[in-house]
Amino acid sequence: MTHTIDAAVPTVAPSEKRLNIFERYLTVWVSLCILAGVLVGQAFPSLVSTFRSWELGEGSHINLPIAVLIWLMIIPMMMKVDLTALRNVGRRPQGLFVTLIVNWLVKPFSMAFFAWLFFRFLFGAWMTSAEADQYIAGCIILAAAPCTAMVFVWSYLTDGDAAYTLVQVTVNDLIMLLLFAPIIGFLVSGASSLTVPFGVLMYSVVAFIVIPLAAGTLIRSWLIARHGKSWFEQGFLPRFAPVTIAALLLTLVCIFAFQADNIVAKPWHVALIAIPILFQVYMNASLAYGLMRWLRVPYAVAAPGALIGASNFFELAVATAIALFGPESGAALATVVGVLVEVPVMLSVCHICNRTRHWFPEEAEI
Repeated sequence: MTHTIDAAVPTVAPSEKRLNIFERYLTVWVSLCILAGVLVGQAFPSLVSTFRSWELGEGSHINLPIAVLIWLMIIPMMMKVDLTALRNVGRRPQGLFVTLIVNWLVKPFSMAFFAWLFFRFLFGAWMTSAEADQYIAGCIILAAAPCTAMVFVWSYLTDGDAAYTLVQVTVNDLIMLLLFAPIIGFLVSGASSLTVPFGVLMYSVVAFIVIPLAAGTLIRSWLIARHGKSWFEQGFLPRFAPVTIAALLLTLVCIFAFQADNIVAKPWHVALIAIPILFQVYMNASLAYGLMRWLRVPYAVAAPGALIGASNFFELAVATAIALFGPESGAALATVVGVLVEVPVMLSVCHICNRTRHWFPEEAEI
């Protein structure tokens, strides 16, 4: 995205904007993947067992087919990150400051607290201690990965400043290189009885953040130099959409095939996992939005700032949970529940932002 959407005079009314069919019905597709995965897992247990055994190294938890699929999801998303946007990092610093505070000092820690509260106490009668530990770990991993790709969709739906959204995403991705692993290691060990193998966690950061970000940056720079930015953003990137979608759906089918026995035995756990995730999403979105209003940040910055604080980089979260605990783990299931609730929750936040834009000053007033 290269243009800036004017907050005062939007070129397209929010009500006229539409998601594509995949984005609009993501929850439906995820639900169908749950059904397909569970059916495959129950009907072909020996095949699923063989598929599960294909690991990058013995005992590594990194399932080779799933790792390839996750790369097909993450690398195209990293191509959207423009490191040259960092030269605008000082533009309207209050908005960026709020985004970073909520994403890195509030979001993962509040999620650790809510996950611990819900799974240890409020839902403790319906799950074992080991299950609670896994769900706590999955929720923490989900919260520690700020949204990268889908936030551009949410920003578009709320008439957010596209250029500034890119700055927020780029800065978050660079911070993620440094803080993602330490935060997960500290919070998972503190909120559960699980021990996080730091070597595996660092391997996940390299495999699913460093390498994809480097590859995406190099591919982006090379193609823009050869064909121009307009061709890259309007011609090249859209071609990856079917590949990314197919990779996401196949990954979900695989995970739920591995999770088939757990889901058949305790289907209500999916709903229980969703509750603290929803609670935390609305709390962080409200906090970021409220701080933006208090600081008189313009709406075109406030809306995407609140949305980044609410949504998650669920592809990275799924990959990390699988690397640490395996695709059949409760932690992997918790991150996938985040995918399940992402679209309806974020659309509701977009709706609230669009209805309250009059709370914020116009650009010309600042």
